[in-house]
Amino acid sequence: MRDLSPRPGDLEPIETASVDEIRSLQTTRLLETVRRAYEHVPHYRRALDAAGVHPDDVRGLDDLARLPFTTKADLRDNYPFGMFAVPRTDVVRLHASSGTTGKPTVVGYTRDDVETWATVVARSIRAAGGRRGHVLHNAYGYGLFTGGLGAHYGAERLGCTVVPVSGGMTERQVQLIQDFEPDLIMVTPSYMLAIVDEMERQGVDPRSTSLQVGIFGAEPWTNDMRREMEQRLDMHAVDIYGLSEVIGPGVASECVETKDGLTVWEDHFYPEVVDPVTGTVLPDGEEGELVLTSLTKQAMPVLRYRTRDLTRMLPGTARTMRRIEKITGRTDDMIILRGVNLFPTQIEELILTPALSEVLSPHFQCRLEREGTLDSMTVVVEHRPTTTPADAARAGDDLRRLVKATIGVSVAVDVVAPETVERSLGKMRRIVDARPRR
Repeated sequence: MRDLSPRPGDLEPIETASVDEIRSLQTTRLLETVRRAYEHVPHYRRALDAAGVHPDDVRGLDDLARLPFTTKADLRDNYPFGMFAVPRTDVVRLHASSGTTGKPTVVGYTRDDVETWATVVARSIRAAGGRRGHVLHNAYGYGLFTGGLGAHYGAERLGCTVVPVSGGMTERQVQLIQDFEPDLIMVTPSYMLAIVDEMERQGVDPRSTSLQVGIFGAEPWTNDMRREMEQRLDMHAVDIYGLSEVIGPGVASECVETKDGLTVWEDHFYPEVVDPVTGTVLPDGEEGELVLTSLTKQAMPVLRYRTRDLTRMLPGTARTMRRIEKITGRTDDMIILRGVNLFPTQIEELILTPALSEVLSPHFQCRLEREGTLDSMTVVVEHRPTTTPADAARAGDDLRRLVKATIGVSVAVDVVAPETVERSLGKMRRIVDARPRR
C-alpha cells in the first residue's frame, strides 16, 4: 500500500494547535452554544431550568457535566422542527432518520452549518489519505440519510472529483470502479464486502483496482475486518464516524498514518464518555457511552447528546485533538443472552480469526429466537466459495466452541452457502430478532 502520510502544509493550523489553545476555543464556543440553545430552543430552556442551571452558571468546560443529557427521544418528542434554534426559513437543508422504530429524528442546517459540515468531512477525507485531484467513488446512500450528501460536499470541498454512485446496483459499482479508476471509496464496510464479492464473481482481482483508500463508516466494524479489507483490496481501510443528530459523517476520523482510533474534531464537537447506567463522566481511558456536544452548529445545537455508541477517550497522536477508540458496539445493539452481554462485533472478531477466516466469510447475522422461556441465538454465517462441506461443518463447530470459550455463552452456528445471508446496500442488519412479541 502507498504511503499517504500528510506532507508539511497539508493540515489546518487547528489540527496542530496546542491543547491549551483548543480548550480555550472550546470554552468560548461552548458558552455561546449553551446560551443560544437556552434562548432559542424551548426544550433546552425547560431542561436547563429543571436542572437548576442557567447559561450564566456555565463558565467553563468543567461545568458541562451539570447540563442534562439530550436523547433521541427528545428529538422525537419535538418532531419535526421543535429543536431548531433558528427560524425554519433560515434552514437550507433537512435530513432525517429512517423512523423504523418510531417517529424519525429530523435535523436542520443553515447555510453556515452546511459549510461547517463540508469542512469537517474534507478534513476527515484528508486525514484518511485523500488529496485534491483524487477521484472519490461515493457509495453511501443519498437522500435523507446524511452519509451520501455529507461525503459528497466534503469531498468537493477538498477538491476531489466525486462519482455520486450512491448504494445499490452492485454490478455497476464494479464497472465504474474499473472504468473511472477512483483513488478513494466511501461506503459502509458491509456493502464494501458485497462489492468485493461481486468483483470476484466477475473475475476481477480486487487487488488490481485503482483504489488506494476505503473510508468506511455508519456501522461498527473491527480491526479484524480492516485486515480482511486491506488484504483483499491492497488498500488502506480507514474509519470515519458521525451521526445525523450531531451533524452527520465527519465528527471524527482515523488518520491513515496511524490507524489507531478516530481523531475527534474538537474545535466543533466536545466529546465525553459516561457510564451508560449512571451517566457519570468517566476519565479518559475508561470504556463507556460517547456523549457529544456541538460547538458551532446554528440551526440545531445539541447539548450532551447520548450517542449510545461504546468507546473510550484516548490522547491525541497524529493530531493534537483527542481520539476515540473504534466503536465496539452500541448500548441498543447489545444482546443479553442468558445473562451474558455480547455484541455482533465480538462474533465478527471470532469469525475473522486466522483459524476460521479461510473457511468462513464475514457475511453473518445473529438470529435470536425463544425456546420455551429461554432465549437462544444462532449465528448464521456463510462459508467461502471454495470450502468443502466437511470443512464448513468443522469450522461451524470450531466457531461454536470459540464463542463459548471467549464470550461465555452457548450459541448455535449455521454455516450456509455463499450469497445466502442478505446483502447490505447501506447499514448491515446484524441482528434478526425472531422472538415472539410479548
